[in-house]
Amino acid sequence: MGTSLEDRPRYTPSTTFETFPFPEGLTPNIPAADYATDPRAVAIAAAAALLNELRENWLNPADLVKRVPEVVPGYPDRLLPVNDAAAAELKKRTLTNLYNARPAWLDHAHKALDEAVADAYGWGDDWRGGALTEDEILSRLFHLNQSRAAAEAAQKAK
Repeated sequence: MGTSLEDRPRYTPSTTFETFPFPEGLTPNIPAADYATDPRAVAIAAAAALLNELRENWLNPADLVKRVPEVVPGYPDRLLPVNDAAAAELKKRTLTNLYNARPAWLDHAHKALDEAVADAYGWGDDWRGGALTEDEILSRLFHLNQSRAAAEAAQKAK
């Protein structure tokens, strides 16, 4: 659920993210440090980090960019093309183009992340068995959201 701003969709924390039914014990109201050693969180973090690393390596390969330290402490290095030919190639390397091409390595990385998330919900066997279609996932998340909202309402009524 979201709202609109003028003629564009807008997602706000209170209507979008705060109502999302994260896996039990991995919810945003719990400090990340409290579940930093939870195997589910570790698996999700590792899969997400690998996906990010693979995409970054494709977007900014070492042979096309040079890393220049930023002058402001705490900011990431600047990525600059090594030459004009590299600059032209880098203009073609967008996330849109990457996802339109959908190379096998990208698909495998997303499947690994999907599996880690499914495991966190306790749905791993269903995911690996092919039972988790998009509709099934949405249905399960909706029911989980509804049951948590009902439990929260019952708790407030006490």
